[in-house]
Amino acid sequence: MAPLTVPALDRWMYPFNSTPGTRSVLTTFGSDRDNQTQFDARDGQILLAFDTGASVPIGSGQYEIIEAEVSISFANDMVVQYDPTSDPWQRFLPAGGARRVNDPDAGQPIELAGVGFRGGFTAATFKEHSAYAASGLSYLSPGVRNAFAACFDGATNFVDMSNNPRVGFQPNVFAVGQVAGLAAGQLIAQDSVMTFQVNVADANIQNYLRQGIEAGRTFFSLSSLTFVAQQSGNYPAFYAKEHAYVQFGLAEAAHLRMKVRALPTCVAEDLDCSGVVDSGDVSLILLSMGPCDACPEDLDGSAVVDSGDVVLALLNF
Repeated sequence: MAPLTVPALDRWMYPFNSTPGTRSVLTTFGSDRDNQTQFDARDGQILLAFDTGASVPIGSGQYEIIEAEVSISFANDMVVQYDPTSDPWQRFLPAGGARRVNDPDAGQPIELAGVGFRGGFTAATFKEHSAYAASGLSYLSPGVRNAFAACFDGATNFVDMSNNPRVGFQPNVFAVGQVAGLAAGQLIAQDSVMTFQVNVADANIQNYLRQGIEAGRTFFSLSSLTFVAQQSGNYPAFYAKEHAYVQFGLAEAAHLRMKVRALPTCVAEDLDCSGVVDSGDVSLILLSMGPCDACPEDLDGSAVVDSGDVVLALLNF
């Protein structure tokens, strides 16, 4: 699959962004750890969306994502320390907390995850200029943004990770940002490219990407818990597609690169998906004989694998 060089959407998802969808620089940062009453802990977030329908036609079959990589370029120079590994969530607890731990390395990582929606929005309806939060809610309150950084918990639940230190969990992020040739702790130069190799081996993340491909648009979030003070701090800044440097070819907006394999489509009787209904499929039915709830060998849907299912397989030899 060819790189999608321009995101369909890149938005700074921040309560005080007065130019949603048109701002030229996108930043990520955390909020004051010692003030737990205002703002999300992951306060400055970036939303990215890529339209894939031109490369992988919608509704043309099932896919396996072999590789997925998101990249984005830095717009500020030598102010952010590079941290290529996730930090423990206890690092971001308020001072004096019994569970707070020291940061094991310099800097704070930039993390890629999915995007969740609330306020009646979905991936199909949320736009660059859509409302930050529902009418009547304070934009300063935690947990109100209509589109937010989200990840999977230990099961299959897709959860808001905007306040993971306050909730008390380590987010299962899609990837942690890497800069080739840079050592941990070094300052990141302007125009450096940060890449995120998505963990496609994770079944939940794989399914999230498949759903995006089937819908024709895949959303990602970038966020960090970079330490900041009120109206100050050294935090990551990236080029948006609206930046003048991008418009004139002097810099690049975010990219998505994916390698996708079409999965074979099989009739129900072709249980081993070999492309032929044969003795191998009959053997699978015979090995599963007996009560069976919603198993593929129960071809007639009777909740029992029996001679009727063998007959159906033989009729489709």
